[in-house]
Amino acid sequence: MDTQAGDWNAGGDFEFAALSEARNYRQALVREFERHLQGRILEIGAGIGQMTSEIIGLPHLDEVVSVEPDPDFCQIFRRTHPHQGLIAGTVNSVPPGGKWNAILSVNVLEHIQEDHDELAAYHALLAPSGGTLCLFVPARPEIYAPIDRRFGHYRRYTRGGLAGKVREAGFEIQRIRYFNFAGYFGWWLMFRILKRPQFNPGAVRWFDRIIFPSMHWLETNVFPPPLGQSLLVIARAKV
Repeated sequence: MDTQAGDWNAGGDFEFAALSEARNYRQALVREFERHLQGRILEIGAGIGQMTSEIIGLPHLDEVVSVEPDPDFCQIFRRTHPHQGLIAGTVNSVPPGGKWNAILSVNVLEHIQEDHDELAAYHALLAPSGGTLCLFVPARPEIYAPIDRRFGHYRRYTRGGLAGKVREAGFEIQRIRYFNFAGYFGWWLMFRILKRPQFNPGAVRWFDRIIFPSMHWLETNVFPPPLGQSLLVIARAKV
């Protein structure tokens, strides 16, 4: 278990300790976005910095600024990433006028009731440079479970519904696809059917080490999955 997860597990109720086990998953997600993460990057909803740790070492980065509204998460983030730029707030707290080459938003949009306003704010920040939105959200409303509600998720997205919202916000979609085909069935069984109230660190570790790598290779190199636990979007802001 990493220091970030251990620190939060001692003082809060979010599942960072279990999610810290999903290392292959996070690294695969970064690889999906990597070539678009260049120049000045804005990371929305940084949490305690688990994704931050994966991206700050990428080449071709001039600056990464993280944004996080939760004060407890910010406290841990500052302790574990003392040299990393952090804005304590939401996307609306980002000072106007900066030139951003990309926004990384991972598992954020589902927490926001007026998600079209959030996407519009992303576009306003990226439009001056024609920057890229790297967006990742939970997918498929039919597997919305009590744990989604506990996490503060307003929704899970369909591919068509998300694509429409992204386009309405002023983006041109370059890529959209489902992510983690096997995870769809795991989420459906564990959280929708069995209604498990939380993640099991051992189960997360087993899935991440044994199931996910081969399944992700297949869905990346052999066939795009017809559905998945999440949706991944890469979109360019229209000027």
